[in-house]
Amino acid sequence: MPRAEHAYLRYVALGDSQTEGLGDGDDTTGLRGLADRFAEHLALHSPGLRYANLAVRGRLAGQVRAEQLAPALALRPDLATVVAGVNDILRPRFDADEVAGHLEAMFGALTAQGARVLTMTFPDLARITPLARPLSPRVGALNERIRAAAARQGVLVVETGHHPVVTDPRLWSADRLHAGPLGHERIAASLADALGLPDSDDSWTHPLPPDGAPRPAIAAELRWAAAFLGPWLGRRLRGRSSGDARTAKRPGLLPVLP
Repeated sequence: MPRAEHAYLRYVALGDSQTEGLGDGDDTTGLRGLADRFAEHLALHSPGLRYANLAVRGRLAGQVRAEQLAPALALRPDLATVVAGVNDILRPRFDADEVAGHLEAMFGALTAQGARVLTMTFPDLARITPLARPLSPRVGALNERIRAAAARQGVLVVETGHHPVVTDPRLWSADRLHAGPLGHERIAASLADALGLPDSDDSWTHPLPPDGAPRPAIAAELRWAAAFLGPWLGRRLRGRSSGDARTAKRPGLLPVLP
């Protein structure tokens, strides 16, 4: 891809826990995450860049649209990322057309205002944990619709699901629901590559060196389900979310510090 020459001044990130940065830092020391890391890439070539992150963990695509789109438009970004839909995939009632409709509405509103917009498809969750195999058709259906919506609205799509490295356990946090620091770093690099930033390339797709670690045994899978998946499902059954009472960590445009 040709390298981009454009300098961006206002970058706004919309989304859920991945964009907020869960898995990369913590709530005590602070979260970093893919959007923070991408903003740092941008700032290397756009010294006047200011960046806002409106993402909140646990949000469904419709909630991202309802709660984050208007504030994002008010900030008049010239660059935006919209990454949402995984929380919808995990809900009992899932409608791929409905989720994609919310995403396309956000794509269209942001591009109509002049923003360059990036989004991404999602890896098959069954390649991260076999217990998620029933969700594979949902991931495929949503990815197909994201590609179509992005094409209609002139949005750049990062195809994370095409590369085996994205399901390497070393890129994921212990909960397997969020990327770890290395995973967030790779996602940020994929966004930089899609945008064609100077010094970016496709090295984010390259496999990690072999480490000889065995695949998790079924006992380890069951321990993971009890420690992480069970509590997550319990919150959903009670109508609760990890994002309840939370607000965006960076609601206004601020300079990106080195």
